[in-house]
Parts: sequence; structure tokens; C-alpha cells
Amino acid sequence: MMLAETLRSVMRPVSRLAFRPEVHGAHHVPRTGPVILAANHLSFVDSFLIPLTAPRRVSFIAKQEYFEPGGAKQWLTRNFLTGIDAIPVARGDFRAAQESLEVALRHLKDGGAFGIHPEGSRSRDGRLYRGRTGVAWLAIASGAPVVPVALIGTERIQPVGARLPRPGKVIVHFGAPLRFTPPPDGKQGPARRRATDEIMAAIAALSGQEVAAEFNQLSAG
Repeated sequence: MMLAETLRSVMRPVSRLAFRPEVHGAHHVPRTGPVILAANHLSFVDSFLIPLTAPRRVSFIAKQEYFEPGGAKQWLTRNFLTGIDAIPVARGDFRAAQESLEVALRHLKDGGAFGIHPEGSRSRDGRLYRGRTGVAWLAIASGAPVVPVALIGTERIQPVGARLPRPGKVIVHFGAPLRFTPPPDGKQGPARRRATDEIMAAIAALSGQEVAAEFNQLSAG
């Protein structure tokens, strides 16, 4: 807890200087209780900028390998991710993906805020791809509101393939919360698809991105 607060107190002013974030709609994020922040995904830095611009602590999933013992670089990475409340989960097959959702659900049931990129991977052409239904699974299972989030300009700060971010300006839009309930007919699959499409439409309205009809190709990392 102390490490997280110390890192946030240092990183917030540094991020303001480096990225000059322009934040809109922060009042839409509930200050307490479970909430899901569902965001577009253009750059590696997205998962770091949301916790630094949101009005409360937000956790994202991070690869388990980043938390394992190692040299100085591994120590720095592990402590940095711990400091921004990242949740370590193994990456891999469907079982690992379901485990990620279960970990996120437990975090929400404990009253936490959880960030997720429904596209599943970074967009390489700037379009907003079709959302995967894990976000709706979480929303319906937890009862937590979903706040759509649009990041604009992060692809210029750290394009796909770039090793380090560079200074620039970003805009972060937090949208009005969306709520979803279990379907009366018990048909979970169609209900999750409809909810996910509604979430992605809200993100598109905030980001202004061209919408792709297909799913984005998942990366290995």
C-alpha cells in the first residue's frame, strides 16, 4: 500500500509533465465501490495512464512473468507494477484467460476498480476493433457499472514496436457509466454480446475512431 501511494505521488506529476494529459469526465468514475473501466487500446502506455489519470486506484492484469525474481531490471519492473496495483496472472490458453476474469471478479467483489481493454490487444491501424465479451461477463457477474474510457494520442507517445514512450499530449475521456443485469431469459451468450457491443459503441463515441467490424488479432504478449 505504501509503495503504491509513493509511486503514484511521484508518477502523477511526472506524467503531467511528460504527457500533458487532458482529462474529461472524471466525475463519471465512482469514488467507491466496484467499477469496471473499459478502454480502447492504442499503445503499451494505456494501462499505465488510466490509473494515473483516474480519480481512484485502478488495477489492470499484468503477465505473471513480470513479477518473478530476477536482476535489477526485473526488480524495477516488479516493483513498478506492484506500485500501480497491477494484478499478476498467467497468460496462455482459454483456461488462463478465464482465470484472469476470475481474478478480476474477486477484485471487483472486494470493492475495487478494474481496468480492461475489450479489444484484447493494441490496435495497429488506429481503428476500434470489436470487443471480446469478457468485459460483459465481468459486468453481469459482478453487477459493477462499466465506465467507457477513450484514450487519444497514446499511439504517438509509444507506437506499437517502440521500446520507450516519448513526450507528447494525450486526452482521456471518461464516459457515463453503463449497467448490465443478468438476462431474464437466461441466455448469457447473446446478452454478453449485446452488452459488449453497447460498451464498444460508447467508447467509439468518445474516441471518434473508425470502427472495425472484425476482432483484433491477439498478440502473444
